[in-house]
Amino acid sequence: MTERSGRAGAVARWLLRLARRPYWERPHSSWLVRRWPDLTASLVATFFFWLSLTPSLVPRPWYYQGAIGGITAAIGYGLGALLSWGYRLAFRKRLPGERVRARAWLVYLLALPWAAALMLGQSADMQRELRQLQGLPPTLTWHSLMIALMSLAVLALLLVVARTIRLGTGLLTRLLNRFVPWPVAVALGLTMSTVIVVIGTRDVVWDRGILGVADRIAAAKDRSTDDGVMRPYSPLVSGSPDSLIHWDDLGNKGRTFTGTTLSNDEISEFSGEPALDPARVYVGRAAYDDYADGAELAVRELERVGAFDREVLAITGTTGTGWVNPTTVEALEYMNGGDTAVVTMQYSYLPSWASFMVDRNEAGTATAALVDAVYARWEQEPADDRPKLLIFGESLAVSAIESAFDGLDDLLARTDGALLVGPPDFSPLHSELTEHRDPGSPIWRPVYDEGRHVRFAQFPDLDLAQPPGRPWEYPRVVYLQNASDPVVWWSPNLLFERPEWLNEPLGPDVTTAIDWFPFVTFWQTTVDMAVSYGSPAPHGHRYGSNPVNAWAAIAPPDDWTAADTERLRYLLEVRHPPRHGWAG
Repeated sequence: MTERSGRAGAVARWLLRLARRPYWERPHSSWLVRRWPDLTASLVATFFFWLSLTPSLVPRPWYYQGAIGGITAAIGYGLGALLSWGYRLAFRKRLPGERVRARAWLVYLLALPWAAALMLGQSADMQRELRQLQGLPPTLTWHSLMIALMSLAVLALLLVVARTIRLGTGLLTRLLNRFVPWPVAVALGLTMSTVIVVIGTRDVVWDRGILGVADRIAAAKDRSTDDGVMRPYSPLVSGSPDSLIHWDDLGNKGRTFTGTTLSNDEISEFSGEPALDPARVYVGRAAYDDYADGAELAVRELERVGAFDREVLAITGTTGTGWVNPTTVEALEYMNGGDTAVVTMQYSYLPSWASFMVDRNEAGTATAALVDAVYARWEQEPADDRPKLLIFGESLAVSAIESAFDGLDDLLARTDGALLVGPPDFSPLHSELTEHRDPGSPIWRPVYDEGRHVRFAQFPDLDLAQPPGRPWEYPRVVYLQNASDPVVWWSPNLLFERPEWLNEPLGPDVTTAIDWFPFVTFWQTTVDMAVSYGSPAPHGHRYGSNPVNAWAAIAPPDDWTAADTERLRYLLEVRHPPRHGWAG
């Protein structure tokens, strides 16, 4: 009993000491770690962590939530530390005493586990609600403990990095002070530290690190050929023995695009009538030096396959890797009995996020060269014997396609219709149409000029009929745009400005629990883009078979019916089931 009583007394004394001083102070001024974390900064970090748990546009996996929670908490800690520093600087004589500080820390440490459990529980409920809105099973394993631990680890890592930079700056300043006065040493130390951090982050971590690795991986992927893709032997397809473009120069996405071309038998099986073999032209990045040469090569290849004698000629842009959505292409080919030619030109092999960072303008420049060259050749055909000239693109390709035209009037004058899917926020024409939409229409389903030429849709059967009773004239432009698509809404402005898409009324698949918070919403939407393929169509960045409805509205063949549209939707959903990952 005596030994047990002694242990109990020792524990009690330790708890009493902890209650009197629930924080750590360095034993000597020589210690590099100067002090315990700041209480104000910790409180703000906790608040920001709670904000990170609020729902955004699409459901998030727990590990993504852990990462974003840690990053957001680190942002909060930095802001809180700045506030605390400003208060100490302005009110040095009014700082709380050690007793008040100890009690405040004790309350915080005792309340934190309960508060975190409450926050994570509410977050799980909101994630389940969002999953139900987007057609996902309501059950969801929300690993609360793992989220908390992962967020804490990310926060600690970022704080260690920040403190290392601060300690390094202090050491550099003291070293400089041996040669120059203290004020000059401080200024030089801060300047040199900033330059080192900026250059190190940009050149070493970003350019040579993240982008360098992405470039090597993407280059290796571009040289490969996907399983099941074989070199075509149809003379109507690029990469065939008759083609002006060698199979090896198509790149990975180009080989998939041409090597999976539909046959006339497949199209006839759907239509029940004789069909033609579709023509597909793809100019890989390795096949040309500059964009003008690539566009000229595309025109010569179009002439070789007889594209200007087809019923439909379609120009499409590609995403960063050179990807083209097969559903959108095949919908057009099935619908027109194979009497089609589709042309595109690869400008990069990087994934879209990397392409956006390093060569965002290249997409528009390359696609504009292609559109101008094809249009100039198309104009040479007799006006009453030209193929329908259509354009389309998805995601980053939308901004590239739009950059090829001076505005809506130019697009309508030079084409017979356009299908633009999942347009990014920076797409020039989309931004203009949205900004000048008719009063009363929400930004996620805008109405422009009473729907005379342009209409936006997430649920085509319903949305393409809006506004009711208004004539829809040709040429027609359709934007497929999901209210919950983070690619459509991501913008740097989210850092400091509340977006219109959070105003009432909200989109049909956006939870009412969503709200805007500085910094936080930006990071949430950034993460959402990485998981935007996690929801079924038409939610997130998935559009499924909706291009079938869009093409049926833009350029319907003679005798095409609503029943044909449903049959083709079903066929393409079977041919191209949803898959995970980032397409472009």
